[in-house]
Amino acid sequence: MDGSSVIGTLHLADQDLTLLINSWSSPWTDGFWMMMSDKYFWIPAYLICVFFLFKRLGWRRALIVLASCAVAFALCDQLSNIVKHAVVRLRPSYSSRMLHDGLNILERRGGFYGFFSAHAANAFAIAECLIIGFRNDKTHTYKAFRFWTIVWASLVSVSRIFVGKHYLGDVLVGTVIGITVGYLAGTAASHIIKRILDKEPKVPAGYSPSESPSTP
Repeated sequence: MDGSSVIGTLHLADQDLTLLINSWSSPWTDGFWMMMSDKYFWIPAYLICVFFLFKRLGWRRALIVLASCAVAFALCDQLSNIVKHAVVRLRPSYSSRMLHDGLNILERRGGFYGFFSAHAANAFAIAECLIIGFRNDKTHTYKAFRFWTIVWASLVSVSRIFVGKHYLGDVLVGTVIGITVGYLAGTAASHIIKRILDKEPKVPAGYSPSESPSTP
C-alpha cells in the first residue's frame, strides 16, 4: 500500500469517527457546545486565573507566567495557520461527503482549511502553562485546578467537532501540539523564575536599612 492510499484510508476513518461523534449532538446540547466553542465565553475564567496568579505568586512571577501563556498562544496560533495552508485539508463543513452524510453545523463554516485545530492547541497550551505556572506556589497542590483545567481544554477541543468545524484528527493533533508548546513555554517560565527571582536574597520582615549594624 503506497503513501497516498494510507493517507486516504486514514482520512476516511477520520471522517467516519467525526460523523459518529458529531451525530451525538442534539437540540439539548447544541447550545452547550456552541458556548464551549466561543472564546469570549471564557474571558471571565481567564480573568479569575490572572487574579489568582498575582495573588499566589506575586506580580513579577505572575507576569512571567502570563508571558509564557501569551508566547504559547501566539506560537500555536501562527503554527496552525502555517500548517493549514501547507496541508490544505478542507474542513468537514466544506466536504460534500460530510454534508451528505448529515454533518451537524452550528457555526459559520470559517476558512477552507482546518488541519490542525487552533482552538485545541491554544486551549491545551494555556492549560499547560497555567498548570506549570501555579507550581511555583509551594503552599498549595492545585490538584483540583489541574483537573478542571484539563477538563476545560478537553471540552473546548471536542466542541469543535460538535459544531462541525474540525475532524477528530484535527483536534487530536492540535491537542498534542498545544501540550508540547505549553510544556516548553511553561517550563521556560519556571526556569526563569527559579534562576532569577527565587535566587534573590530574602529581606527579613520589618527590616530597615537604618537598623543595619554600624561598623566599628
